[in-house]
Amino acid sequence: MQNTAFREDWQHQKRLFYWLKKENKSKCIRKYYCNEPKAAIAQLPKYLYLRNNCLLKGSQKETCPLLLMKNIKIITCFIALLLLIACGNNKPQNIAAGPTDGIYAHPSVASITKQIIAHPDDASLYYKRGKAFRGMQEDSLAIEDFKKATLLDTANASYYSIIGELLFEHKDVEGSVKWFRKAIQINPKDPTAHLKFAKMLIFVNDNKKAFDEINTVLRQDPYNAEAYFLKGMVYKNLNDTAKSISSFTTSIQVDPEYQPSILQLAMIYAVKKDTIALRYYDNAYAADPSQLVALHGKAMFCQELGRMEQAKELYRRCVMKDAQYADAFFNMGWILMQQDSLEKANRQFDFVTRIEPGNAEAYYNKGVCKELLNRPAEALRDYRQAYDFDPEYAEAEAAVKRLSKTNVGR
Repeated sequence: MQNTAFREDWQHQKRLFYWLKKENKSKCIRKYYCNEPKAAIAQLPKYLYLRNNCLLKGSQKETCPLLLMKNIKIITCFIALLLLIACGNNKPQNIAAGPTDGIYAHPSVASITKQIIAHPDDASLYYKRGKAFRGMQEDSLAIEDFKKATLLDTANASYYSIIGELLFEHKDVEGSVKWFRKAIQINPKDPTAHLKFAKMLIFVNDNKKAFDEINTVLRQDPYNAEAYFLKGMVYKNLNDTAKSISSFTTSIQVDPEYQPSILQLAMIYAVKKDTIALRYYDNAYAADPSQLVALHGKAMFCQELGRMEQAKELYRRCVMKDAQYADAFFNMGWILMQQDSLEKANRQFDFVTRIEPGNAEAYYNKGVCKELLNRPAEALRDYRQAYDFDPEYAEAEAAVKRLSKTNVGR
């Protein structure tokens, strides 16, 4: 799922190394439970006893053939009715207007849903569909399916730990703890549950308990790259750079393509202004070219080193791979401003505001470009937009007051 879940506020690029899914709007999902035929039939003897006592009195219960025949007919009809109800209810009930309608008809889940209809008691199918929903960012539906899997198979720790992981991603730390602990209780040797729990503990700065979870895994498997990565994150929390470098290095010695550890080493050396960071960024990108965080990180480091043309080229590569990569457009605009390419810079910031309509900083920089291009009325509109989106943006407020005094835009 996810290689990294830790915030890195480096050079004010808030979204660079912190990848959490956006929270989906809550959806109204109808819960359903299949009635069990065995449970229904189990109630039959009690019902028949009460029924017989009402129909027959005293010794008549054993001697009246007509009443006995009547009871047999009643019993037969009642059993048939119960079986009919049970068979009908054994089929999964409709979810969100039918199990094959709406989101359930999506190509990613449609075939799994058909399998669930055919095999409603197969926990692995709900787990499989839950993972598919998660890939679609339908996390509320994913959690529903994962919970159903835990009801059908109470002995599978992975079903519990994935719920904890999803809740943690949505910042429900207290809720996630319960599921992680249940997973570990079911399977104390499950490394996945221990390491997911450790991630959560690192996030809340409970470093001692995080160490305990990590060391539990390393005692079982001294070649677990993720465990060494998380150990490095604990040391980073404790501001012990030397030990964090050592742990990240051990992680990539165990697995040379473990991207999170490579990326952390790149970031640490970049802060030190050590150009070895460039090599680590290259290695991190090579390990997973689908993740642009390494390419963007290298571009930022080149920008800090004053290698502006190299930085611009790297930002271009980012937006060529992802046309919605707002941070790359923003940073390219900033470089172009420094190079007095104001029209080009303005276009970059314009891309940012199209992708992120509420980005106050992009509107402010658009205003700066317009003002320097001697288009004060347009600049004032952009400054006002920036101030509207962020009333605490002091520079935008000052710019609005400054241009308003000159009667611009009136």
